[in-house]
Amino acid sequence: MNPFLSAFICVTVMTTLSNVTAQTRRQPVDLLVLGGTIVTMDETRRIIDDGGIAVSNSRIIAIGPRAEIESRYTSRQRVNASGKVIAPGLINGHTHVPMVLFRGLADDLDLQEWLTKYIFPAEAKNVTEEFVRVGARLGLAEMIRGGTTTYCDMYYFEDAIADETAKAGVRGVLGETIIDFPVADNKTNAEGMAYVEKFVARWKGHDLIVPAIAPHAPYTVSEEHLKAARAFSDRTGAPIVTHIAETKREVDDMVKAKGASPVAYLDRIGFLNDRVIAAHMVWPQGTDIAILKKRGVGVVHNPQSNMKLASGVAPVPRMLSEKLFVGLGTDGAASNNDLNMWEEMDTVAKLHKVFTGDPKVISAQEAFELATIRGAQALHLEKEIGSLETGKRADVLVIDRDTLNQIPLYNIYSDLVYATKAADVETVIINGRLIMRNRRLLTLNETSVKADARIFRDKILRSLSTTGLAK
Repeated sequence: MNPFLSAFICVTVMTTLSNVTAQTRRQPVDLLVLGGTIVTMDETRRIIDDGGIAVSNSRIIAIGPRAEIESRYTSRQRVNASGKVIAPGLINGHTHVPMVLFRGLADDLDLQEWLTKYIFPAEAKNVTEEFVRVGARLGLAEMIRGGTTTYCDMYYFEDAIADETAKAGVRGVLGETIIDFPVADNKTNAEGMAYVEKFVARWKGHDLIVPAIAPHAPYTVSEEHLKAARAFSDRTGAPIVTHIAETKREVDDMVKAKGASPVAYLDRIGFLNDRVIAAHMVWPQGTDIAILKKRGVGVVHNPQSNMKLASGVAPVPRMLSEKLFVGLGTDGAASNNDLNMWEEMDTVAKLHKVFTGDPKVISAQEAFELATIRGAQALHLEKEIGSLETGKRADVLVIDRDTLNQIPLYNIYSDLVYATKAADVETVIINGRLIMRNRRLLTLNETSVKADARIFRDKILRSLSTTGLAK
């Protein structure tokens, strides 16, 4: 045999064997996300160009340059993110998800009129477990399309919401409402507490669902029942979801009735701790922010809902400067009117600039933090979600950056907050599972979700036609 040919064959065989050996040495994983610019939101806010993420057993086991990840891991399931942005899933820190079925029912009203004349009557006539399931599926589909991977909810029949959320593969901190008047699922406080007992026991320890107790607000729940909710949380470890200081009227009424602001009152009765998630906090008084910080309370800012109901503007820049745990939420779609976290990020940055007269307040990066890592802190879940880091849950977005509204691109945070739209989200991964791929929902049937919601629209209109509330 020709000695040169022999040498060539030998080298070829050795190279092939070497490649095969290298491949067999690579660790098999469940999913690889490769290429694209990774916005980690880790402690150093590292950004990795042409990066890669390896996912196994629902968690990120490696993150770094694409070449490094590909050399160490192999998977049959891959997402090619070349030319795109890879970001943490967004966190909607406060909503009432089934209320998407009331979207547009009553607009341009103040909070008390909106609640007492429209929403409470509509709920009394329409909210059933079926209503909640249909509304939850509609809201979940909307949130997935917009890149929300975790949401914090407060509503009725929360066990059904948890069931639909788990089926859809979405992460939720879900609070069963406790309120001092008869509502759809429970007519008394005793019934409500019995319900939440079973609810928390069923879902505790679930991979996606964090069950919570949700006393509605200090003006709708008695001191005795607020203390009972805190005692339940202490016994079970369940988070407490509530509304605090949403309107000036609420604060004035509380000062008159209890001689203290809502925050000071709740602190006085021993309600506040580091499991509380407080929505709104528009009107903190005196030392309230210091109290919230001392107790480790998470605060969720809902700029668009607060604007639409003219509730006021929460002092978020001050809260951030004093290192409170602050996240971002949409509130329910009955008062917003959508579940779009990209709009909330854009709004939170611009609202506080115009309100304070300082264009440097709430930078684009800070706004993105509110919807990711800071949002995780507000929900007391920062060890699990909110950033793309080894050991954390694999809640990942792949975002198209080739749409007209994103060209050209100079600053990644500016683009994400001021230019990116919900429709730019291409792929959604939650807990290591593909939930939407190439803009196709994989866990929900969009056609049936829409059809079921439209049937309920007709039911709601018929139910209100005799009251004069239907428009």
